[in-house]
Amino acid sequence: MQLYHHPYSLDSQKVRLALEEKGVDYTSHRVNPITGKNMDSFFFRLNPSANLPVFQNGAHIIFDTVEIIKYIERIALVSSRGDNAALSSQEVIEWMNKIQAWDPKYFTLFHIPVKYRVFVSKFLRRVIIARMTESPDLASAYHRKLREAYETEEKLRNVEVLRRSEEHLVRLLDEVETKLGETSYLLGEEFTLADVMLIPVLARLVLLNLEESYISCRPNIAEYWNMVKQRPSYKKVIGRYFNGWRQQITLMRTWCFLHIRSMLRRY
Repeated sequence: MQLYHHPYSLDSQKVRLALEEKGVDYTSHRVNPITGKNMDSFFFRLNPSANLPVFQNGAHIIFDTVEIIKYIERIALVSSRGDNAALSSQEVIEWMNKIQAWDPKYFTLFHIPVKYRVFVSKFLRRVIIARMTESPDLASAYHRKLREAYETEEKLRNVEVLRRSEEHLVRLLDEVETKLGETSYLLGEEFTLADVMLIPVLARLVLLNLEESYISCRPNIAEYWNMVKQRPSYKKVIGRYFNGWRQQITLMRTWCFLHIRSMLRRY
């Protein structure tokens, strides 16, 4: 089993947390979307949307995050031979889909300083054009990605897009806050795949320096956040890249890569 992912990708974090929590072995392939590695022809042929993560088990390839996690759960159940294991309840699945319904893309981009966002956007557009030249048989698919890049820039000029994303997030967090007032974890006293889906959302808010605005002001979520950060899965999947000084190193490596490649005009 192979997973194409990256620590920057929120959906990749969800899938990796599920893999760690379920104890499923896999081969890791890092594909950095900020440097445009997801536009390389090999990955683009695997998944023309160029989105992360992608899970591959033989000829079986899954792109949808929730479906990947449900597949992982089934693998874990078979591997355990049913010993003290069961598939997630319908309530867990409903919460997984509810959390996944919030798209972090524009919310994240709106909270990144404009000069950095514009620099990365220009770099990625040049990457797409370069890959289009290298793989003319994929030209139409690359053209779609280039059009999407321009459309994204256009939407980022519309504050209404941010407002809708923020309102959706606030509604979700308010509902989570209510649930956590009754139980330790999102759906009871046991950790479930619903928690797997929620943790990366909270981690993204912290990464964007929005903890005070969205987490600390909700005491139940704040307590929950401090608890789940102690889990080994969190430390391996998220903490090792974004806790404290590690965050600066992770971001600095990518930033230096982009600057060097831009100076050398190697896309």
